[in-house]
Amino acid sequence: MHPIPRPHDLLWGLHSEHLPPEAPAWARAPLGGNVPVVVRRAPAEAGWVAVGIRGAAREQRYATWMRLSGISRLVTPQAVARAGRWHNHAQRHWPALRALSQMAPRLDALGLAWGVTGSLGFELASGISAAHPDSDLDLSLRAPHHLSRDWARTLCRLLDEAPGRIDLQLETPSGAVALGEWAGESPRVLLKTQNGPLLVSDPWQSQQVAA
Repeated sequence: MHPIPRPHDLLWGLHSEHLPPEAPAWARAPLGGNVPVVVRRAPAEAGWVAVGIRGAAREQRYATWMRLSGISRLVTPQAVARAGRWHNHAQRHWPALRALSQMAPRLDALGLAWGVTGSLGFELASGISAAHPDSDLDLSLRAPHHLSRDWARTLCRLLDEAPGRIDLQLETPSGAVALGEWAGESPRVLLKTQNGPLLVSDPWQSQQVAA
């Protein structure tokens, strides 16, 4: 039994015959092999999860749904981080991989669950080429409890020391907020929720929606 999928988790088990007839051919092609789909942040009926299919081209992204009962394997961004496969990556000189190697021990020291998402996370988890030399390092940090804006600014300064650009999302119980936004001065920030984006004053309290 797999845990309930969260946004950015990678799932195996979706096959081309599970897609609706209008799905493009490029979305069906990768599902013939051992290719995962990515959990996306969107509503889903009971027993289903919203997912996205990655194509070979950057603009090829297809949104669909998958039965929870069809999941054969689940890999979280945190599991990708714990595996540490970037140490053996053939392109360790890429800025994103250098940044990951440099920041991993510092993020571990925070005592919060962090993970690798985006194209690099997909590649490290699946072994399928998805990243490129100019890829950013996309990270997620589970933040079950309120983190101060001063704390966010301190972490931003730490990430700024990395050799590549890092995009870190704080995953709160209400949704996700960009670390850079929470570290800023705006009284309201954009919170990505299952039901769409909201402007809030506190990402840990989604009911505080700005008018």
